[in-house]
Amino acid sequence: MKLLVAFLAYLGLSTAWAENILDPVTYEQEICLAKNIYFEARGSSFADKVAVTDVVLNRVAHKKYPDTICEVVKQAKMSTWWKQEHGKDVPIKHKCQFSWFCDGKPDVPTEKDAWVEAQRIAYVMSIIGNFVGITEGATHYHATYVEPHWAKHFSLVGTIGNHIFYRQY
Repeated sequence: MKLLVAFLAYLGLSTAWAENILDPVTYEQEICLAKNIYFEARGSSFADKVAVTDVVLNRVAHKKYPDTICEVVKQAKMSTWWKQEHGKDVPIKHKCQFSWFCDGKPDVPTEKDAWVEAQRIAYVMSIIGNFVGITEGATHYHATYVEPHWAKHFSLVGTIGNHIFYRQY
């Protein structure tokens, strides 16, 4: 890792992602990130998908959120009843950080081209570090057609594609 950081610094590239948030990114973490891209932004522009991805990486780097991509993506309030009755962790609907994770639908990508693109973006951003920082530290976003109550508690960063992005300090 130190060699990678030194090499990136030598090239004049940002090393923050390598030093702080992606140590190390496993295949499992990359798939979690790709699923989040796919289910949160598959019908959006490339820039929107990159921005949604950046929010996950910003959360991993932020002290108020879990330390891995999968923990960030799957952050939710879990059903204690379901766990007791069925022995399985199941998120409570509308109690997840990312809505697709607790919508009750299968979490299996079905659109091949969109899934391949999501995997490419996950790889390019989490492994290579390209496009990291596009949201200027945003930790939250929502679709442009909704007005969540929590938005007033964060600093507006801007709109990219179909989402509005916010920063938390």
